[in-house]
Amino acid sequence: MPRTIWSGAISFGLVTVPINVVSATEDHSIRFHQFHLPDQGRVRYRKVCELEDREVSQDEIGKGYELTKTQVIPITDEDLSNLPLPTAKAIEIDAFVPLESVDPIRIAEGYYLQPAGQVAAKPYKLLVKALSRSAKVAVAKYAWSGRERLGLLRVRDDVLVLHAMRWPDEIRDPTELLPPPTEVSEAEVEGALALMDTMTTDSLEGPDFTDRYTEAIAQIIEAKREAKPLPEAPEPEQPAPVLDLMAALQESVSKAKASRGEPAGPAQVHELPQPKKTGAKKQPAQKTAAKKAATKKTAGRPRSA
Repeated sequence: MPRTIWSGAISFGLVTVPINVVSATEDHSIRFHQFHLPDQGRVRYRKVCELEDREVSQDEIGKGYELTKTQVIPITDEDLSNLPLPTAKAIEIDAFVPLESVDPIRIAEGYYLQPAGQVAAKPYKLLVKALSRSAKVAVAKYAWSGRERLGLLRVRDDVLVLHAMRWPDEIRDPTELLPPPTEVSEAEVEGALALMDTMTTDSLEGPDFTDRYTEAIAQIIEAKREAKPLPEAPEPEQPAPVLDLMAALQESVSKAKASRGEPAGPAQVHELPQPKKTGAKKQPAQKTAAKKAATKKTAGRPRSA
């Protein structure tokens, strides 16, 4: 059972849902330690007081705000737990929006919200049912880790999930990264869509979606433990400059189909929506004749230097 990292309540109008917050994700990365090369002794960081030049224990350490080089304003955990801020002890729902209206770049790590005791069971279930039926997500505010944050509440398998969200001013403007003006043909767009079709999947599970970096590190550790030769690294493919975009797309489609055991047939063509045909208005004969006469006169004029 993951440990509780925060306890409080969800505030939904006049409805309060006591909850415990636990992490929704796990990190399976392999961790390294620093050690002294000659004798393999662990190298550790120690906390030293700059004025006394000695190592200090954890119970001697507090936090504070450096007002000047000689004046520090101490801030205690009690000060932080009694902030004059409603979101310090509750996740306050401010609005409900369609999920597609939220730019994914603003969504960060996720947490499961667990109902805290029997008293929370009914209002918790009520919020789950309401969110599921509305097909919307809740936007909330909460204060953790020294700052007020924006959050997104949604339902996953009948459990409430809170995603941390970045504030609008935390998202950088990408316009300066735009490529130089260029054009792509409809045929090239169709080729890209065909490649997307061959790479479409219904699930992000399976051998194609595993952490190969962690697996490679584990192979190196095991080889060194058993004093065996290290596994050979594959030669990286050097991408050649794309001179013919259509040819590259067609070759990519063939390779993607071959990797799935499909026949390398012609790519599926996506029909683009065609505008409705309307009857072309016939111009009066007089205007048509006038246009032809003007064209002849223009063609006969000498061009100015």
